Amino acid sequence: MSHVEHPHTWYTTNLVGLPAHVLAGTEFNAHPVALHIVGTREAHSGLFALLDTSREPQEASDMFVHYLSLVFGLQPAAEPRSPAEARRWRASYIKLLQSWGVDSNGQAGAVLKGWVESRFGLVPCFHHARLARFPSAAWVRYLEEKASSRFHNNCIHQQLDLLYEFCQWALQRFKPFGDQAHVPLWRGITRCDEQIVDGALGPGRRKLMVQLNNLVSFATSSDQAECFGDWLLRAEVPLVKLLFYPGLLKQVPLSGEGEVLAIGGRYEVEARYA
Repeated sequence: MSHVEHPHTWYTTNLVGLPAHVLAGTEFNAHPVALHIVGTREAHSGLFALLDTSREPQEASDMFVHYLSLVFGLQPAAEPRSPAEARRWRASYIKLLQSWGVDSNGQAGAVLKGWVESRFGLVPCFHHARLARFPSAAWVRYLEEKASSRFHNNCIHQQLDLLYEFCQWALQRFKPFGDQAHVPLWRGITRCDEQIVDGALGPGRRKLMVQLNNLVSFATSSDQAECFGDWLLRAEVPLVKLLFYPGLLKQVPLSGEGEVLAIGGRYEVEARYA
């Protein structure tokens, strides 16, 4: 019965070879290990062999975008399509990221959270509203939107698998955050008390443990994060949990906003009133 009342404690099977409850915990954040979505690099070995020949991030980004445009039919058609084909919506990882930047609680956000649920085994705890008791109207809305054909077509999960693996490859190859296993990131939020697992808010800086959504946006600077809430959280985020970071893909507008997408779970953070 407790699991019905507290779905945030649920975990599902995953494709990264690590129990989801371990991946979601603070111990993993403190001592991360490399993660790979099973079969992705093997199925696209030609792409990663090509990437290994790149000399700088922009060249690698162009290779990645071009490869996915060919494999998933994302490039404009060379010849006029039939009326039916012209009307077909081809979901793409770029459209998904762009839509997340506009509204992380829209259909695109639900598809991204569903991908994290499928690949990493972490169940979301918020979509439009807190996903508390199951079943509920909030859960029904999330389940409907994550299966919506507008974004959930054209092998979108496989596209996101490649995006994650490309991100991890680029972090190792070009080291945009140096040789450290973590990167300090900030998140501005309101109603911080709803996410606290351990600790309490108060004056000054406080050490807390918080439960974040299964996919969460961070900012690379505190100034950017302060625009999004009354409370500012600082976290040491493992690089292995990053899906997207500024500069990874020049074609995605998020690159210019200092926004980082990371796999969520429980994080130890330093909180202060913004």
